[in-house]
Amino acid sequence: MKLQVTQENLNKALSTVSRVATNRGTLPVLANVLIKTTDNRLSVSATNLDIAITQFVGSKINEEGAITVPARLFQDFVNSLPSGVIDLKLDDFKLKIKAESYASTINGISAEDFPVMPAISQDNTWKLPAKTFKEALQQVVVAASNDDARPVLTGVFLHSHENKLYMVATDSYRLAEKQLGDTSDDTSLLVPANAMQDLLRIVSDSDEDVVVYHDDQQVQFRVGEVELVTRLIDGNYPDYRKLIPAKFANTARLERQELANIAKVASLFARESAGSIVASVDEKDSKLHVRSVASQLGDNTSSATAKVTGEDSITLNSRYLMDSLSVLHGKEVEFCFNGKLEPVLIRDPANPDYLHVIMPLKS
Repeated sequence: MKLQVTQENLNKALSTVSRVATNRGTLPVLANVLIKTTDNRLSVSATNLDIAITQFVGSKINEEGAITVPARLFQDFVNSLPSGVIDLKLDDFKLKIKAESYASTINGISAEDFPVMPAISQDNTWKLPAKTFKEALQQVVVAASNDDARPVLTGVFLHSHENKLYMVATDSYRLAEKQLGDTSDDTSLLVPANAMQDLLRIVSDSDEDVVVYHDDQQVQFRVGEVELVTRLIDGNYPDYRKLIPAKFANTARLERQELANIAKVASLFARESAGSIVASVDEKDSKLHVRSVASQLGDNTSSATAKVTGEDSITLNSRYLMDSLSVLHGKEVEFCFNGKLEPVLIRDPANPDYLHVIMPLKS
């Protein structure tokens, strides 16, 4: 292998892919990145056996070849080089790197030892505008679980329902759902949330489309010159729609930022009670009140003017409320619930395509 590539392009590719390289695996090669020439282009890849990321980089190829080198060392070294052209040359299993007054040799491992994810058939393919996909991911992935005891809840569920495509995540304490648009395909993909977090770092507003290829075991997301492949989670996603109330006895419509502010202040007094706060509405005074108590420190009650229907209160986790408000973008928000034991629904009245459900705490 012999080629020339710019420091900027190679550094960007290494920053994208090397985050999935791992030193914790049983295979030493998993701590490496694969540098390979493919169709007169340079590809840079890394995998942890569950997720694989590849970025293609424009380069001047003089000789074909492939090698794996330690991801952290290679990334840190390239990042330290000045901008300009880098020469890469493979000599046996040694990668020689030259740039201006810098010259280095990195010992590698044969590319044949690098695990390759099985190829995905392109029979099942669809795409979405990158901006739409990114916004949906930001709004939904926050609700996915980190607890491996229930693997299906550690995923983001992409599925079709009544000719609409949805993205949803839940950890059983909260749920976020985003409608992505119309579809004629029958889609059901349970994608690991950590893979979706990596994808979120890759997708930019300037990308045109996210192209999705999938089979029964894997899914590939292609964004510009980057490909992310991950194994799907095996299991049946819970029938979450029956948890979402159709009507509400108590509603408050108010400015989103005002609710975010009073929730944040209340959370300061809720630290010793695991974030527990009490939200109450009363249409007589047209306000939403948020109260929290810290037995050692004191208590707090904050209020915001709202258009209110009903009169009741409910106990919530303050962090879950703040998380839901942080991913909404509209000026106003609706806070809806039926009673102390039923879930709260948070939504933007101007954008019904997204909803966030929070389960109550026992008061």
